[in-house]
Amino acid sequence: MLQAAGDFASYPGLHSDDAVRQFLERCPLPKLLGALQSEVDVPGMVETVTECLDKVFCSRYGASLLPGYGAFIQAGLLTDSKGIRKLACKAVLNLLDKVETVVLYPVLINCLIEGDEEISTIILDAVKRLAEIPKGAEIIFPRVASHSSSLARIRILSLIAKLFTVSSYTATAIRDSNLLSIFEDEIKDRRDMLKTLSALEVLYELVEHPHSNIFLLKTNLLQLIVDVINDSSADSVIRSRAALISGRLLSSVTNLLAAIDKILQNTDEIESALETLGLIGTTTQGAHFLLTNVARHVVETSFDRQGRGRQLAALHAFGSICGVDRQELDGQAEEYLKPLVYTTAANSSKLTPSALLLSILQQDPDIRIAGYRVISGLVVREWCLREVCLNSEIIRLVTDETTKLGMEARYNCCVAINKSLSSSHLLHEKSLSELIGKLNDAVRRGPYLSEREARPVVVPAERF
Repeated sequence: MLQAAGDFASYPGLHSDDAVRQFLERCPLPKLLGALQSEVDVPGMVETVTECLDKVFCSRYGASLLPGYGAFIQAGLLTDSKGIRKLACKAVLNLLDKVETVVLYPVLINCLIEGDEEISTIILDAVKRLAEIPKGAEIIFPRVASHSSSLARIRILSLIAKLFTVSSYTATAIRDSNLLSIFEDEIKDRRDMLKTLSALEVLYELVEHPHSNIFLLKTNLLQLIVDVINDSSADSVIRSRAALISGRLLSSVTNLLAAIDKILQNTDEIESALETLGLIGTTTQGAHFLLTNVARHVVETSFDRQGRGRQLAALHAFGSICGVDRQELDGQAEEYLKPLVYTTAANSSKLTPSALLLSILQQDPDIRIAGYRVISGLVVREWCLREVCLNSEIIRLVTDETTKLGMEARYNCCVAINKSLSSSHLLHEKSLSELIGKLNDAVRRGPYLSEREARPVVVPAERF
């Protein structure tokens, strides 16, 4: 058998399915696998049989036999023999769409962490291919976790970077699984220069992918990169790598915004483009980039009644950019926001931001709810607070509307205006005392009970 296996293994190139079938008739697969588990020490036997089986499993016929030998593959992944472990790793590549993968995956990750570079490379390829098949991500991400070993963590980071290349779906799964926090942990702790630099090297590879910026802007990674660059005590090599990452990321963001800017000219895709800008605008850094590039389209479309769907998408994006769901913008971004709003108003028939905002609240319920959200985000600024407070009709709608649809949005808007007033010098203006009383009363009543006490109506079920 050993001679036949040696002859089969030494054949250049791949065997045909017929050749593999004929060989296995002479040397059955159970017998070959048994030779690997034999305690008899025959010089060169393990190496020869391993090479032979590698040739067998590379054929379509040989691969079709693997599902029946899951126990051998699992044992092979756990063995100390590098040759057998390598063979088992390659065998897994032929089982990626089989149920056995669920059982083998944890062992596979251990091989990734504990194996040498050659085995780790094979497994990285296997996991990447696993992510490309239906439901592959459901197997991968719940089981990938941080490990105490520095080498293990770097290999996990390399795996994450490779999975980012598969699709935006796997990138989303990585973000939802909180795996990007491993990067944050490695970069945040800069006591170990080699560990930090290794994490930055992998991150540099990750940010090369076009869709990485959308996900990274929603983490603390960009701020951590800025902190590294500003850390005068950090090694110059680390700071240089951090600077290169920021350059690649910002270049990618700029290209992304330029691409979206083109989409905004296409009426068939403008709503999805506006939704994308809204997602970017949920972070302070993302909003900053938008305000210095394409936010003008968002603001103008927010007050354009030519297309209801576009206007609604723009209003939601505008609310995200101006900060309804996060902290305030930085000073430079604020400098862009105010003139952008005033210029949009001046170029419209309404002329003032106050009249523009009122026009939104006078439209249908969905638009009005989005308008409440925009006002909630804008009124933290003194200039917008003044515009809102000096328009009695806006305050009347915000404090006295009885429409049940959107009552929470209206109430949140009311709370936002009241909170901004409490820390503003406008609080002491006598002309606003009646308005302030209305706001206090509306906040006290809560979202569901206006002065007219709109209440849900209970209707008995019809009898059949």
